[in-house]
This record gives sequence, structure tokens and C-alpha cells, in this order.
Amino acid sequence: MMDPKIRKGLLTIGAVGALITLAACAPSGGGGVTQSNTGSQSGEIVTDIANVPEQTLTVWDQEIRGGQNEQIEKLNAAFMEKYPNITINRVSQSFDDLEATLRLALTSDDAPDVVQANNSRAIMGQFVSAKQILCLDDWAEAYGWNEAYPESILAFSSYSEDAQDFGEGCVYGLPQVGEAVGVYYSKKHLEELGLEIPQTWEDFVAQLETIKAAGKTPLVLGNVEKWPGIHVWGPVQGAYEKAADIRVIGFGNPGGSWDTEGNTAAASELQRWAQAGYFNEGFNGADYDTVWQEFAKGEGAYLIGGSWLGPDLEASMGEDVGFFLPPANSVNKVVATTGGTGLPFAITSAAKDPNVAAAYIDFLTNDDAMKVLAETGNIPVRNASEFASEQSGVIADIMNGFTDLTTEGDLLPYMDYATPTMGDDLGAALQELMEARITPEEFVQQMEGYYTAFVG
Repeated sequence: MMDPKIRKGLLTIGAVGALITLAACAPSGGGGVTQSNTGSQSGEIVTDIANVPEQTLTVWDQEIRGGQNEQIEKLNAAFMEKYPNITINRVSQSFDDLEATLRLALTSDDAPDVVQANNSRAIMGQFVSAKQILCLDDWAEAYGWNEAYPESILAFSSYSEDAQDFGEGCVYGLPQVGEAVGVYYSKKHLEELGLEIPQTWEDFVAQLETIKAAGKTPLVLGNVEKWPGIHVWGPVQGAYEKAADIRVIGFGNPGGSWDTEGNTAAASELQRWAQAGYFNEGFNGADYDTVWQEFAKGEGAYLIGGSWLGPDLEASMGEDVGFFLPPANSVNKVVATTGGTGLPFAITSAAKDPNVAAAYIDFLTNDDAMKVLAETGNIPVRNASEFASEQSGVIADIMNGFTDLTTEGDLLPYMDYATPTMGDDLGAALQELMEARITPEEFVQQMEGYYTAFVG
């Protein structure tokens, strides 16, 4: 996640939709913009790094899956070809390993220069508070990132200096990709069952019972890590709760409540799915990567997961795999699902030359990089609609879905953004909910307690 994923005020879909029509601005020449916390002695912002001293740029990322790894390897090679004075030392880890090790790494004497940091308060928010990553505003002005990205997307990695306000203040990271959580399916399985892509939420839920009655597994989930369950919760919540209300509690802003009829109905639905046997046996103790790989081999009809799985599933399943956004319910008639951006790239306060680090981030996110991302099956966070027509199969499904979501639907935040501990709190509560160790009402009250304790 990837996770992954705020702004001045709340996220507005119209503003997010603008991202698909905006083009990146070409870097300006080395300027005289200054910034007090650049980490360099002079504080001068330089965009032309061709003549800086030879050095190694250490980058920590979690781009380890097929298409993710392919794009970053291509872009890293191109960067070093353009700048032979810069050698990239890439340290790649899984999302979970990066989350576990990055905090300690930033306090060491050998801290990396550039890192991918989860936008959430628990990760990026704490790095901002500890002054372990740099404000990018001056580089955003020098490179034109403010014009290339809509304010709503930059807000996903914006914090006040004390990290109290999320979604406004300074930009601390820049993402490459857009993300959406949707439903992967086996075309062969649906055809064998006489089913078509559901057009409403009610149709989707009815199909789960049909698939179960046929002796098949309707949904597969590997949830031992806890966070995958949050991704399943997002679309279910989006079917029952108002999008505007989800954004308030999802961003950890005051003024919202978990204790609503919509959240209770969503919790009831998810618990019913689990108790009805719609998920694979032992899903709460199953590994995330193992389960999606089993899905690719023919286990289960549906997999609710993020767009980042598309390239790997296509590599394994070929034309058999498809993707659709969770359909809207018949009442609100608007598609609503979790999504946003991939993990943004940030500059650490320990960076040897922040200008080199900024040039690298610009290289990863310019127009040429967006093209490489599309070619490797990723969703460019900008200009996605321009690339969808060049794709086929599940990748085209995902790009078109992301475009539809950000222009006509409701893009919802990852719910672990809300508080520094929400990933663990919500993940554990969802495991209890799906195992019927707590009632839907108790689940909602638990979450309300975590939320109100944070926002006061």
C-alpha cells in the first residue's frame, strides 16, 4: 500500500479528477530559491545537478512487485545514465518490512537520502513531527510540481510543521502512482457459474451467495498482517456510509463520528460475509501474498485488492483476470472505494545533498516517468486517461476504473491514515469482527473510542 494514502479541507473528487488532465512542467533552471531546512549548507535550490560532485544517492523503496520493480529499475538506470556523477544505492523491501525498519533507519548515522513513506499520521506524520524529513515546498516551486499536481493530490502528503494538521501546510512527499481498491475476478469462474460483472452493490452481494451455493469460494483474503482487511472494509463502508463522513474520520480530522447507521450496517455486512463462509477458510491467519498467488492459480472467484496487484495477476492469469470497481448501491448510485496515491517519495533530513534527492524525485514523477509507469502496468497519478487506450486486459480495466473513480465517483482515504495507531487498531478490530468475537455495534464503539481519543 501502499498504501496508501488529504488536503486543505477535505478531498474533493472534482479536484482529484483534474489530475488526469494536467501535464508536468519542465524543470526550471537552477534557481536562487532558498529554504532554511534543506539540509544543505547554503540552502540554495539547484535543479541542474549535472556538475555536482560524484556521490551515492541511497534510496529506500517498496517497489518490489513485478510492474513496480520494473518501472523503478528502468527509471533508476535512466537517471544514472543522464547523471553519471550520481550512483543510486537502491534498498528495496516489502511494504511491511519498510514500515518496520524505516523509523530506526532515520535515526542512524547511515540514514538514506530518499525514502518512500506512508502518508499516514503514524509514519509520515511522525517523521514530520520529529523533523526527520524535509519540507519540499521550495523544490515544488522550482520544478513546477505545484502546477503539475492538483492541490488535492499534494495534500495527501501535506502537514503543518508540528504535524497536527493533516492535508494542509507543507508538502513532504511526491507520489508516482494513483491507487484504487477494487474487485479482481476470474472470467473463467464467472462464465462457469453463469455470472456477469455485477452492476449494483446488491447484485454483487447476491452473487456471493450464488457462488457459495455452487460449492465455490466467493472471496479470498489473506489477513494475518491485518492491513489487508482494512482494504476489504473500505469498499463495504463506502457502500453504506456517506463519503463526506468517511473522509472526516479517515483523515483524523475533528467533527466526525464512527457511531453511525452507515458504519454499523457496513460492519454487519462484513461480519455476515465471514460467518456465511464467503471467505476462504482460515483467512485471518493466511498470508496476503500467498493468498493472491493462490487466487492467480484458480482459488476463488473474487479478490478485493489494490490496483498494484494488477501486473502480477496479469503475469500469472493472462486474459483470464479482470478488474472492476465495487459497484454503487442502488440508493446513492455513486461508486465509492478506497484509493488515492501510492507511497510518496520524501527527502530525509540526513540527505547528503537534498538538491540531488529532489532531482531524483522529479525524475521519478515527470511526464516521461508517467509513460514508463503506464508501460509497466502501473497507474500514473497524472494523465491516467491518456494511457488507458494504449493498454489492454486488466491494466486497461484498472486505468479506466481509476479515471472513472476520480472523475465521477467518491475516492475514499485509507482508514489507517486517521491516527498514529489506527492501522493496528482497525486491523485488529476487523479480525475480531469477522470472527464474531465482537458485535458490529461493539466494533463501531471501539473505533469511535480510538477516533475521539485522538481528535479530542
